[in-house]
Amino acid sequence: MISENIHRIELNNRQIILIGTAHISKKSADEVKEVIESEIPDTVCIELCQARYQAMVDKNRWKNTDIFKILKERKAFLLLANLIVSSYQKRLARQFGVEPGLEMKQGVLSAEKVGARICLADRDIQVTMLRLWRNVGFYGKLKLFFQLMFSLFMGEELTEEDIEKMKSKDMLSAALDELAGSFPRLKSIIIDERDKYLAQKIKTAPGEKIIAVLGAGHIPGIKEEIYKEHDLEELSKVKPASKSTKVIAWMIPLLIISIIAATFSVDRATGIEQVISWVLWNGSLGVLGAALALAHPLAILTAFIAAPISSLSPLLAAGWFAGITEAFMRKPNVEDFENLSEDIQTLKGFWRNRVTHILLVVVFANLGSTIGTIIGGADVFRRFVNTFFG
Repeated sequence: MISENIHRIELNNRQIILIGTAHISKKSADEVKEVIESEIPDTVCIELCQARYQAMVDKNRWKNTDIFKILKERKAFLLLANLIVSSYQKRLARQFGVEPGLEMKQGVLSAEKVGARICLADRDIQVTMLRLWRNVGFYGKLKLFFQLMFSLFMGEELTEEDIEKMKSKDMLSAALDELAGSFPRLKSIIIDERDKYLAQKIKTAPGEKIIAVLGAGHIPGIKEEIYKEHDLEELSKVKPASKSTKVIAWMIPLLIISIIAATFSVDRATGIEQVISWVLWNGSLGVLGAALALAHPLAILTAFIAAPISSLSPLLAAGWFAGITEAFMRKPNVEDFENLSEDIQTLKGFWRNRVTHILLVVVFANLGSTIGTIIGGADVFRRFVNTFFG
């Protein structure tokens, strides 16, 4: 079969066939079917990780979600980010009238039909998101958060020029493309690292003839990287926070406490004012965040109580407490989990569904508390300076 989307590589006496697909085209799915069923490979590599594969094949996966476990493990933002990316993908696919990941699903079906092994060749999406998160500073995290949230407000209609651009990208890259534009150095995580990961998985797949179903945008990078050796373990590592980051995380609350204690020793009235300022700034902005997420009144109250305390410990977060309260007061039911895949396609659905609503409460309460910490801390320091040097 002759097609500009088919790329053949001979490597170590093995034949590797790369199929570059447009994730918004039914034609790509048909091409995948035709190539696999005519070539009959030993292995078919699919540009999916285990999590995305399960999301594709298991329509009931959300029913088994333990929302309390997610909150306790502090993975609320990660899950929310994944859902927003999924929302973008589904809205994009709906505009083009195709099923999300149709060509990948066809790759799996055709592989099963010809008796080929299936290799899930992409890096875990959670690793990609965590590596993104760890590579931006505080203001970068704010920008990343607001860009993700802004994507929910964007209209679904795209221009013909936009459509043409989308045809050369995989759905994950398309969903994260704006982030790569805002954070150029993150392109290496979103695109380049995955090219290396995919290339290594493809060339180490078992068999003499390998077919890989890939987004067309990955083809150039993989054709270059497949001749090199890449450490999959290194590409899958999520580096823990640096020691300096941990030290700073503890230094700031200790500094706030020390400043207030020092002020108390000289001027008790000003010390009390510092405490009140800290509580009000943290509590009120934590409340504002929870209220913007339309949290339950008890969750809003929890945010006010927890924010001033949790801000003095890197191990605690106001949003965690507010989210737990929200989950208890408005516990998601089976219907919420069943409707999740549909509800995440609209902004209204994100706020209406109790699962995503809880995640929004966590994230917005944390955001409010963080801003409150900055403003409250600055006010505490100002009063300290005025007391000792004013």
